[in-house]
Amino acid sequence: MKQARAQILFNEDAIAARVEAMAREVALSAPQDLLAVPILTGAFVFAADFLRALHRNGLAPEVDFLQIGSYGGGVKSSGRVELLRDFTGRTQGRDILLIDDILESGRTLSFAKNLFLERGARRVLIAVALEKPHKKQIEVAADFIGFACPDRFVVGYGMDYAGNYRQLPFIGALDGM
Repeated sequence: MKQARAQILFNEDAIAARVEAMAREVALSAPQDLLAVPILTGAFVFAADFLRALHRNGLAPEVDFLQIGSYGGGVKSSGRVELLRDFTGRTQGRDILLIDDILESGRTLSFAKNLFLERGARRVLIAVALEKPHKKQIEVAADFIGFACPDRFVVGYGMDYAGNYRQLPFIGALDGM
């Protein structure tokens, strides 16, 4: 498949600087017994950079993953959140840091936050690379936000369209989506 060209919204340098600043913000929140939980698959590139930045800022979280789906191969959420891979470790009394690529409808992050609260987390913090504040359908707030995102279909930096574009080192928009 020939890939359409993505218009750069946030370049590599801007992303790196913001990720580092977000890690400082997390460190200042004084997390206790921190468990970092990237949400697969879109957050994997952001999470890798973010976890290394957390380390540089004096944090050493345990790391495990959740995989949650709601898009399938399309460009819009199906509206149905599905737990594809669960975390089975200890959550009771811990601070959980959910790491996701984008806060858009709020369904995925609300689902994940409630899951950890029900399992006895002390608090659940949310870090996202992008937020589309005008697209929320379920009220959930991110504690740490990389960038406010225009209402465009974004790819790159781990985010995809039908499995493509994840490898791009920047966040870009696809026209016509």
